[in-house]
This record gives sequence, C-alpha cells and structure tokens, in this order.
Amino acid sequence: MKHAGLREREFRLDDARDPLRTIRGVVAAPLGANALPAVLVLHGFKGFMDWGFYPELTRRLSARGFAVVRFNFSGSGVGEDRERFTDEPAFFANTPSREVDDVERVRAWLDSGAAPEVDARRLALLGHSLGGAVALLHAAQRRDYRALVGWASVATFRRFPSEVEGLWRRQGFVEIPNMRTKEILRLGLGWLEDLERHAHALDVLDACRRLTTPTLLLHGTEDEAVPLAEGRALAEALAPERGRLELVEGANHTFWAAHPLSGVPATLERVLMRTIGFLSGHLDPREPGPGP
Repeated sequence: MKHAGLREREFRLDDARDPLRTIRGVVAAPLGANALPAVLVLHGFKGFMDWGFYPELTRRLSARGFAVVRFNFSGSGVGEDRERFTDEPAFFANTPSREVDDVERVRAWLDSGAAPEVDARRLALLGHSLGGAVALLHAAQRRDYRALVGWASVATFRRFPSEVEGLWRRQGFVEIPNMRTKEILRLGLGWLEDLERHAHALDVLDACRRLTTPTLLLHGTEDEAVPLAEGRALAEALAPERGRLELVEGANHTFWAAHPLSGVPATLERVLMRTIGFLSGHLDPREPGPGP
C-alpha cells in the first residue's frame, strides 16, 4: 500500500552460508527526506511486514516525520510476493534465535549507512506479539534504542502444552494452522531445541529486568492469543521508571484489525495514537539529524 508523500524502497539481505536466511524488507520515509529518526517494526508469528495494520502504521509515522523499517523475518515463510506463505522450508527451519539474529542483521545494515533515509543513531523498536518478545531481547542486548513499543507482546517463546511438545519430538515437527489462509504450516524440531539449548539467552522476562530502554506495552483486555497475564508479567519485570503496561479495553490480539485492513477500528485507532505519541516523546522528529 502506497500513499502520496510516502516513498518505499525495498531491500534484501542474503546469507551466503544459508539460502533459508533471506530477509526482505522495506524502508519507508517522507518524500525527499533523509537522516530521519526511524522505527524498526517487527511482525509476529505467522505475520508479515505488510499484514493488516503495518502499512497504516507506516503511513502515520511517516506523516509525523519518521522513517519506518519493516521486514519479513527470514523464517516467516513469506516469499518474494511479500504476502503468501511460499517458503515452507524457511518456516520449517525457523527458531527464536534466528529471529533475534535477523533483527541484528537488519540493524547492522542500518548502522552501515546503507539506508540514507535513516539516522541509525535515533532508532526505536516496535514489535507485535512474538515480535514484541524479539524486540525486548534485542533492545536489552543493544541498549542504544531511544524507545520500544510492544503490542500484545508474549512473555515466553514456549507456547505449546506438554502433550503437543511430546508429539513434536516424536514426529520431528508440529503443524501450525493459519486461520486466515487455512494453510497448515510445519515447524521443525529446531524451534523447540533452540529454546532448550539457549533458555537463558531467550528468557524474555530476564531481558525486561535488564532493559534500559523506555518501554510502552499495549495489550488488549480481550486478547484471545496472548493472555493478559503475559503482558502483566512483562510489566512487572520492567523497572518502574523504564516501562509500563497500558490496557486497551475490549481489544483482541490484533486490536480488531484484519488483513487486508479495510478500515481502522476504534481500538486500533487508540493504539496508533498512543504509540505515535509515545514515540514522538522519546524520538523527536524535529531533532536535527547528523551534519554533512
């Protein structure tokens, strides 16, 4: 989705060692503007960078003078067309550690100056659902982001009951239904093994305890996918002066947004306004960028 006054430039990051590690993304910015403060947007599990509310979020942030960097995780399963799950091998091989590494790869690309639209010294993170947990882990490692917003963020990557994990181990994969497309996706045992081998590194609550980035967590009171208790646990792990949880009354996991987005629900409108206000307060687009 494109809008007047907004330019979008695609980018692609390949890994010569692993053909399943391709990252496809977009840098969006107001026409004619460079060296802007930017928001790095991370989608959730079974999500993708052009799903539902992300283009609308991009448009609104751009209108406020921000650049936006959004991308599909290499293991998202979404291929060249940016919307369909056509890369089943990449989805099968995905792990939480790969997602954290993907964000680091995009950040390194930004730090290299490859995106002139972005001032890499003035960055914020926004993650939805599983992407919120990845954002928290990444920010705790980097410690140089100006702000972080988590939408319906999970507090743990371990999301399956023990009986499902048992079947997963026996057959080497777990079947993941996509309720939107009715597809059945297979996720390999590597995801579960990664959680066991790197339990400390992937401890989201521990990352929150170490986090120094100003953080806003927004969570719907009717979230059917991520219990509100997880949002509360994240907030309790954050230092009070660093972050807080705000409830979105009556909102489900996507704040009642759907794909494609045909209109902005009132709950999503509240989330967008609160998000942009928070980011503007910590990442002022009127602040001058670097000199020549």
